[in-house]
Amino acid sequence: MLKGISPVVNGPLLSVLDRMGHGDEIVLADAHFPSFSSNATVLSAAGIGVTALLDGILPLLEIDTYVADPLVMVDPVPGDSMDPDLLADCRAAIARHAPTAAPIVFMERFAFYERARQAFAIIATGETRKYGNILLKKGVTPV
Repeated sequence: MLKGISPVVNGPLLSVLDRMGHGDEIVLADAHFPSFSSNATVLSAAGIGVTALLDGILPLLEIDTYVADPLVMVDPVPGDSMDPDLLADCRAAIARHAPTAAPIVFMERFAFYERARQAFAIIATGETRKYGNILLKKGVTPV
């Protein structure tokens, strides 16, 4: 365990975050997401929710300021809805740790899946709330 780093950020996740470069993307995927069939680099965060991971990761990861969509979530399919508490929790974590980040953009489900295939890594979380997937694009860390 490292001082000042959330215990939800384990060694393999810390390594992934460190190896990511500007513009690389990481997906925090809910328990329903096809993580292991979508990307070659998948880390397990079983039992940990998306917002707990956001609270652990966002203090360590600069969000990209050069694009309009550095934070992306899956847009619910017509007739379905996202858990409003999930969205509020994600927005609150972002506000705590990256208050100047662009707002969350919503992407059609299959377009999100395709983008996840191109991500640097997917973190398979234990999040059970529907549409609990969020993509983060790494920015340039200020000096």
